[in-house]
Amino acid sequence: MVNFLRYKLIYLIISLSVISVGLFSIFKWGYSYSIDFVGGTNLEYKINKNITKTDLTKLFKDQKIKLIDMKINKNNLVIRTEALNEKKESLLKSVLEKKISGKITVLKSETVGPILGKETMNKTLTASLLAICGILIYMSFAFKGFNYAFSAVIAMIHDFLVVIGCYSILSHFWGAQVDTMFVTAVLTTMTFSVHDTIVIFDKIREYIKEEGKGNIEDYANKALTQTMVRSVNNSMTIIFMLLALSLLGGDTIKYFALTLLIGTITGSYSSPFVATPILVWLERRKNKR
Repeated sequence: MVNFLRYKLIYLIISLSVISVGLFSIFKWGYSYSIDFVGGTNLEYKINKNITKTDLTKLFKDQKIKLIDMKINKNNLVIRTEALNEKKESLLKSVLEKKISGKITVLKSETVGPILGKETMNKTLTASLLAICGILIYMSFAFKGFNYAFSAVIAMIHDFLVVIGCYSILSHFWGAQVDTMFVTAVLTTMTFSVHDTIVIFDKIREYIKEEGKGNIEDYANKALTQTMVRSVNNSMTIIFMLLALSLLGGDTIKYFALTLLIGTITGSYSSPFVATPILVWLERRKNKR
């Protein structure tokens, strides 16, 4: 039996360090949001003449259009602006064609109003809260003890904070945007975290049934020793797949895969090194009363 819980102070320092860096990034730099959340217009044009960012910025200023983001990649021009109606978008295309004295081909044009963006944000927050409440209720009944449910939820919140903190860093330095794919990845991470925690907690409960109410820390260490290899093997198969998608996948799924990769790593870590120590601490407090 390996005494994993002997190093619980180290696990605490690691978790606090990672979460602190992430929270610093959130409060300092925040996020770059996709139009799904804040509304706006995404335009992608194919142009046959070169144009500089300075000229484009001046053109948008003259047209009184708020420019949010702009990328020029050879003959491809990707623009994100405030929400534009069809008339204003058509006028912008005409002005651009006149500016470059050439032809523009529209590759993509999508507009989301700010009301729809706000609705998406509210639904995302509601879904996250419902997931937490559902897991709390389910585990309270399944393990017949609030401490098990509370420990699992704390570990899940830990994973949530790690993922959103890391994504803020990705957003600031590499331009990753918060979109519906990110929300999907976060909710998937929360599920993955609880899955591993349930396996460990079930082993602990099994030892308590077989051997009676002995030393909860010994039971926890035995459970971790038995499940660790299986958990690592299971996690590594997912990590290798997501790593390949992150490195070789296209722009559409790159940050989605990267978010899942971060979530898988922190989920694999939090079950034995966050949820289990918290459960042991809570159970010890309960037994002292």
